[in-house]
Amino acid sequence: MRRMPVWHHRPLAALIAAAIVAALPSLPGATAAPALDFSALIAAARIKGPLDFCGEAVPLQDPDVRERMEREVLSVLADPHQVILWIKRSRQVLAPIEESLRAHRLPQDLKYVAIAESSLRPHAGSSKGAMGYWQFIEPTGRKYGLRVDPEKDERRNLFTSTQAAIAYLKELRQIFGSWTLAVAAYNMGENGLRSDISSQNTRDYYRLYLSLETQRYVFRILTAKLILENPEMYGFRLEPEDIYAPQPVERVVLEASRDTPLLAIAQAAGTDVKMIKDLNPEIRGFRLTPGQHDLLIPQTAARGFLDRLIQLMAQADENQREILYVVKEGDTLSEIAVKHGVGVSDVRTWNRLDSKKQIQPGMRLVLRVKAEPAENQNP
Repeated sequence: MRRMPVWHHRPLAALIAAAIVAALPSLPGATAAPALDFSALIAAARIKGPLDFCGEAVPLQDPDVRERMEREVLSVLADPHQVILWIKRSRQVLAPIEESLRAHRLPQDLKYVAIAESSLRPHAGSSKGAMGYWQFIEPTGRKYGLRVDPEKDERRNLFTSTQAAIAYLKELRQIFGSWTLAVAAYNMGENGLRSDISSQNTRDYYRLYLSLETQRYVFRILTAKLILENPEMYGFRLEPEDIYAPQPVERVVLEASRDTPLLAIAQAAGTDVKMIKDLNPEIRGFRLTPGQHDLLIPQTAARGFLDRLIQLMAQADENQREILYVVKEGDTLSEIAVKHGVGVSDVRTWNRLDSKKQIQPGMRLVLRVKAEPAENQNP
């Protein structure tokens, strides 16, 4: 982030604290509350320009555009803790996005779309079913190559979802002829934007009457750009050690011939299940199904990882045996699991059972139970 001259105004936190003190009722003998001074906040929202998005000029000379821009800056600055988290997450999340944009020779301003969408959180979700860093809904995610099923949701994977977002944004740019309209379409959908352009006879985003969310959308992206390019101007003076460092990781390819517990993967990687889930947020549940899996593991554990995993799985085989259980009238999955000392989720995984469907009498279930000592087994 570029270093800029510091404004010599009281920090926003001090202004907020002063406002709170001023709002308290006066008590006998109490000293007078300090006079409110919002000059720093007013100055921060005074956007004179020039300002652009992906090289496309923002017409700040238009009073309506200036008001919308200033309103969004004030709105974002009213939530300073979120901005601090944007900055803190920048090395972990924005840096890989920047690298992908460079590889595709695309404008760096597009990285701020991820901030507007998810505040750089992998598990961010919406009431409309959007998920992940770039807030794809399931059909659009699948259209651009993302796996979304009960086992994995690649909308939560930074690298695959960024590639999908880049492909989608490039397509929208080709359709609408500008990056500003492309990101507007990213927010509201290309069909809706096409309809509004046709009915209003203008292709100028700033003069289109769109949904209120989309009317604010580009301005929120621009606000993220303004603040993250010049954080000190807005009172965000973070030290290098305040920025979250990325976890040193290495990518490994696992060819799983059968269900593989994340616990075994974590043990082979010398870490815990939480770390594996955090590094690979696309994984749903606690097992990997048969097939090929690209995994991120701690860099220090990459050497010999697959050999250790094979050894752990072999040890698990020695301690388990498979039995076949035929479901009887009145059986429930939880009762079957408890009776055999296994987990309900494990039974579902072993047998590919839909969590929304009930088991039926006569169904045959494979259960992996603890192996009995040899002396206790029947000859």
